[in-house]
Amino acid sequence: MSTPTWPPAEPAPSTEPVAAVVPAAPAAPPATALREPRWRTGIGRKVGAAAVAALALAGIVMGVAEAADTSEVTATTTVQDAASDDSSAQDSTLTSPSDSSGGTVTTPGGTYGWGGPGGASSGMTTSTQEDATAASDAESAGIVLIDTVLSYSQAEAAGTGLVLTSDGLILTNNHVIEGSTEITVTIATTGETYTATVVGTDADDDVALLQLEGASGLTTVTLDDDGDPTVGDDVTAVGNASGGGVLMAADGSVTELESSVTTASEYSVSGETLDGMIEFEADVVSGDSGGALLDDEGEVVGITTAASSGLATTIAYAIPIEDSLAIVDQIQAGDESDGVEIGYPAFLGIAIAPDSTYAVMPGGRPGSSATTASVEGAQVGYVYADTPAAAVGLAAGDVITAVDGTTVASGDDLAAALADHEPGDTVTLTWTDTSGETQTGDATLIAGPAA
Repeated sequence: MSTPTWPPAEPAPSTEPVAAVVPAAPAAPPATALREPRWRTGIGRKVGAAAVAALALAGIVMGVAEAADTSEVTATTTVQDAASDDSSAQDSTLTSPSDSSGGTVTTPGGTYGWGGPGGASSGMTTSTQEDATAASDAESAGIVLIDTVLSYSQAEAAGTGLVLTSDGLILTNNHVIEGSTEITVTIATTGETYTATVVGTDADDDVALLQLEGASGLTTVTLDDDGDPTVGDDVTAVGNASGGGVLMAADGSVTELESSVTTASEYSVSGETLDGMIEFEADVVSGDSGGALLDDEGEVVGITTAASSGLATTIAYAIPIEDSLAIVDQIQAGDESDGVEIGYPAFLGIAIAPDSTYAVMPGGRPGSSATTASVEGAQVGYVYADTPAAAVGLAAGDVITAVDGTTVASGDDLAAALADHEPGDTVTLTWTDTSGETQTGDATLIAGPAA
């Protein structure tokens, strides 16, 4: 079968990043978690000041709170607090229409260290994989191991990716690299290691495109040119299982096409759904996110993205390869529409507390006294060192009320106000400090973690 050609679209991608609000610390993934697309439990989601993990064995840096729906598939996720070395349960609710028998939909990621502000990063929670074998050379061709550092969250993460071009364009899930400040990619078949930068992302569809620095002559994956597989087809999921640094191959079969998966977390309010997914049965685990779903001819038909845990049989989900490549083309064209972001976001350097109206008592911290004044805005939960927020004088407990004169009533408003800015832009912030005084200052935004 012929391999479809896939040249990068012209012109070269823009370097204009989309602004983002700062991240909060990530939580460790469930013991059987696969990935968490943007703060999904098992599929990651962004949340206010706390985060849930993903199938990418990934610690995820968060921005402004996004919510998710409750649904019929529920589970309790245990998150490890490295600082105290104690475990605490966090409820997560995820929906999988085809998985109504119970279980947790997760996203395959890597290793997570819980490192909240001031906390130490330690410990690691991984999934176990019983029905898989070491991937063959043929199955490993064009597949890479991805390791990330999330400096602002004191965490590390791991996942998988696919080589699209010989000069090092890498396709992976967004949740694999979300929140990362350093990305290292290892070619599975040769052991060669490269530093990677983010070309663009689509968080809604959970796709990211990376570029390896100084790469050439790389073996690429073989892409399927026959369209979607059919129900009953044999498939093999190849990925960096449990972030172990060795590609594993899990055989299975397609059980449904055009499947939808909705994920949610304890901290969210509205759901996030991935549509048009390939559903298959295979022993997919954390670290497999971004890996290849191969057909019986060894061609890539999808990108492993999510899976259920807690069931007798693991139900996994993959993004069809043609859907992913359409987003890659859009990123390559520099088209920032429909959720696509080019490059790195502008970064202020704060973690946002959950949205609400904050009571600020002069001389005290928010809510510290019965005699309070109500302040509507985005409350600062934490300020990261050596960031624009720190330089301008913001502190935990302050409430940001305006950006460039535009009123901010919530964390979402703050994100929207910064969304059109790039690293290097200067914004004027207005905030109410913990003494109840109004402050104003100019902050020059910097390039932040991957969105």
